[in-house]
Amino acid sequence: MFLIITKYLIPKDFRGLTIFPFVFVRCREDKQNIVFINHEKIHLRQQLELLIVPFYIWYILEYFVRLVQYKNRDLAYRNISFEREAYSNEYDVGYLKDRAIFRFTKYLALSEK
Repeated sequence: MFLIITKYLIPKDFRGLTIFPFVFVRCREDKQNIVFINHEKIHLRQQLELLIVPFYIWYILEYFVRLVQYKNRDLAYRNISFEREAYSNEYDVGYLKDRAIFRFTKYLALSEK
């Protein structure tokens, strides 16, 4: 994992962006934020499991499905299975050690409003 600090590559309203093997961070302080880093490491694992490019295709397609479902960009983003897994487990720094492969699929059917 390579952490790169930049405010120009990250979409507005986001703190970071993970594009294997890089994690782009908007604020220098987030480099030391264990919860934030763990969240991004979960995304790195998801990307590896899906062999990187299929991850991005799935992510974008699921975002559009959720956008139709919720008619709200933030809710659509927060209900992408990859994000649900990362947000649900970002405080558990040992999560990746025991995480089952393709664990994000557990979050596909779940949705919140």
